[in-house]
Amino acid sequence: MRKKVVAGNWKMNTSLAEGELLVKQIGFLLRDNSANCDVIIAPPFTHLSTVSQIIKDEKIGVFLAAQNCSHIESGAYTGEVSAKALAEIGCKYVILGHSERREYFAESNELLLKKINMALSVGLKPIYCVGEKLDERESHKHFEVVSEQIKDVLYKLRGVELANVIVAYEPVWAIGTGKTASADEAEEMHAFIRRVIADKFGQAADDISILYGGSCKPSNAQELFSRDDVDGGLIGGASLNAQDFVSVIKSV
Repeated sequence: MRKKVVAGNWKMNTSLAEGELLVKQIGFLLRDNSANCDVIIAPPFTHLSTVSQIIKDEKIGVFLAAQNCSHIESGAYTGEVSAKALAEIGCKYVILGHSERREYFAESNELLLKKINMALSVGLKPIYCVGEKLDERESHKHFEVVSEQIKDVLYKLRGVELANVIVAYEPVWAIGTGKTASADEAEEMHAFIRRVIADKFGQAADDISILYGGSCKPSNAQELFSRDDVDGGLIGGASLNAQDFVSVIKSV
């Protein structure tokens, strides 16, 4: 049976001191262990080591994720961060293919496949993001776009590797815009993603967690998470407020 997951992507936000406080607040609010899902937080690179230690010291029931990793193992690549180094400081997950990485840094499906393979080789579990832009949805190409992102990357994995991947659907037009896909729209795309995966991997698709990643917040989380193929969320802005983030978690 697939897991329910809520992952908080802090993006390039919070100072180190703010990040320390935020993870401690999240831990305090989750102290009753009432979360019905796996909880993941993805702070900036600069915070990972410190936040990892806080999670261990205070026994906070969350997993640590990085927001990106290099597709190269090591070497003269100034500014890159290796998957192995992330695993060594306590990361269990890594977000790959986020719409902002695709758009601002021109990350291709080909590159993302390399990153996923590198992450898997060191024991990191990728959270692989797929999704369409507004013009692609309005021109009715959203299924085509998402299908291509799945086939170009996930179809190249073996079943045993796919089992360690989480998929996050990002309707790019609903990120930071105040718009949100309706629960029906989210379920339609999530069910489509599962069918595309099933075309290659059969019943294994039923075990893949598919998260919704488009302006999910306390006011709409419960409705979104009530749908059969929505297995949780990849949370942006709401993850920067401990109370909001935990409210989303408790909506699962």
